[in-house]
Amino acid sequence: MPHRVAVIAPSPVSMFNVAIPDMLFGKVEVDGGPGYEVRVCTAEPGPVPTTGGVDLYVRHGLDTVCEADTVIVAGTGAPYEPEARIVAALREAADAGKRIASICSGAFQLAEAGLLHGRRATTYWTHAEEMRRRYPRIELQGDVLYVQDGPYLTSSGYAAGIDLCLHIIRTDYGAAVANEVGRLALVAPHRPGGQTQFTHTPLPPERGNACADTRAWAMRNLDKPLTLTDLARHAGVSVRTLTRRFHAESGVSPLQWLLHQRIERAKELLETTTLPMDQVAAACGLGTADSLRAHLVRRTGLTPSAYRAQFSRLAATRHRTSSSAA
Repeated sequence: MPHRVAVIAPSPVSMFNVAIPDMLFGKVEVDGGPGYEVRVCTAEPGPVPTTGGVDLYVRHGLDTVCEADTVIVAGTGAPYEPEARIVAALREAADAGKRIASICSGAFQLAEAGLLHGRRATTYWTHAEEMRRRYPRIELQGDVLYVQDGPYLTSSGYAAGIDLCLHIIRTDYGAAVANEVGRLALVAPHRPGGQTQFTHTPLPPERGNACADTRAWAMRNLDKPLTLTDLARHAGVSVRTLTRRFHAESGVSPLQWLLHQRIERAKELLETTTLPMDQVAAACGLGTADSLRAHLVRRTGLTPSAYRAQFSRLAATRHRTSSSAA
C-alpha cells in the first residue's frame, strides 16, 4: 500500500510549495507500483487563493489528514497568520503519531500547534525574526536547508522544500530511490541536510551550468582518483578558473563537492549491495576500507557496517520476494 501524504494548502498558498511534494513523491515507484499517494487538502474545499494571484481548486478537506501517514504544510506569503482549523488538525495528527513537515512559512502552523516548542526548526529567512518573536521556545536554525527533530520536519524557503522531500523519500525508501527521483526531476539528488546524524554540511543550490558537464563526468568516474587538474582539464580551463567557477555555481570547492558525492555513492552502495567494504571504498573513490570508515563516521556517526545494518534495502526486498512466492 502506498505511503499516504496529505499536503495542506493554507490561504493564500504558494503553488510552488504545493507542487514540490506532488512532483517528487509522484516519481517514486516501488515493486512496480507507486510509493506514495499524495492528496492536497485545505480547511475550506474549493478555490484557494495563491500568492501568484490565481486560485487553486482543492477538492479535499482536512479529514484527509486523518487518513495520512505524513502531513506536509505548504507555505504562504507574509503577513502570515496560522489558521485555527489547520492548527487543530495538526494537533490531532501529532497525537496520532503522524510525521508532520512544513515547507517555508508553513512552520508557523506547526509552531502555533505547539509541536515545535523546545525543538529545533527552521523557516524562510525573511520570517525568522517574526517566528523568534512569536515563539521564543523554538530553537530556530537559520543556516540550514531543513531540520528534523523527532517526527517533525521544517524546511527553509522555496527550493529547500525539494531537499526536505528528498530526505523523506530517502528515509522511507533509501538513498538509491531518492537519488533516482532527483535525477528524474532534474534536481541535485545529493543535497541532504538538517538531520545531523546523517549529514555534515548540505550542499547549497547550484547556481549555473558552466561546470555541469564536468560535474556529470566526475559522477561517472567517481571510482577514479580524480584531481583538480583532472577536473580542470575536462572543463578546458585552468585550475584557478575551474575553482572560481565551481564555487560560484556550487557554493563549495571542487574537491569538497567531489568528496560529498563519493560519500553519497558509498551510502548508496551500502544500502543496495553486499559488496565488501574495500570494494565499496574503491567503487566510490575513497581508496581503502579505513578511509571509507573515517569519512562515513564523520558524516553520519555510523560505521559502514552499522550504516548497512540500519539502512540496507536488501532484506526488505528479499522479504517481499519470498512473500510473493508464497
